[in-house]
Amino acid sequence: LALAIVPPLLLMALLAWLLRGVLFGLPGLLLGVAVLAWCWGPRDLDRDIEAIIDADDAASRQAAVRHLQAAGGSLREDVPSLVEATVLNALRRWFAVLFWFLLLGPVGALGYRLLALMAESPMRARVPVEPLALAQRLLAWIEWPVAQLMAFSMALVGNFDTAWKAWRQAHGERLAGDIGFLGAVARASVNAELREEAHDYTDAGLLPVWQRLPDLRDAMSLVWRMLLLWLAVLALLVIAGWVT
Repeated sequence: LALAIVPPLLLMALLAWLLRGVLFGLPGLLLGVAVLAWCWGPRDLDRDIEAIIDADDAASRQAAVRHLQAAGGSLREDVPSLVEATVLNALRRWFAVLFWFLLLGPVGALGYRLLALMAESPMRARVPVEPLALAQRLLAWIEWPVAQLMAFSMALVGNFDTAWKAWRQAHGERLAGDIGFLGAVARASVNAELREEAHDYTDAGLLPVWQRLPDLRDAMSLVWRMLLLWLAVLALLVIAGWVT
């Protein structure tokens, strides 16, 4: 595990140190942007979601599900599993990369991406059993604070009481290196929003508009709102001078 991850991180740390202060920090900034862009992904999450929603047959639906859940989650096609896979992929493609980039710079983002590739991507089939188990345990711990922040963000941009109750019922307060509570909060939040939307249509005397997989659409909407919240908070921190 160390031999696979540490050398690239040392090289990245050395490169970042060498570029520090050069040309007013512009090369270092470009390095950070390049690393963040490479670690962000591997594909557009919203396109993977749309591919599932727009699939016209079982084969294309299964292929789209495999693409969505390549970063983690089961290959089940039931709606709760797809909602959970959406937020889990959002964590691994976007939020965890951003979190560790803000804490540790390019080294943090690269370290997280390499560990996630080793532990949860299709590449894990090439990793021996013991290093794989160690990588998965380590990944769970470094994803835990990100999942907690995502659950709190979901409560802020969605139904706070519902998210809080789901978090407590899933034992999210336990310091156990387990992020299963994130899926529970996402499922509860999506269900609450769809119920509220149906009530709004009923109160207005209207019939709800039929959509394919509304749960999945709402889960992606939650993810976008969380990301906008994170970026807004980041902008405030930059303005305040707490993040450089």
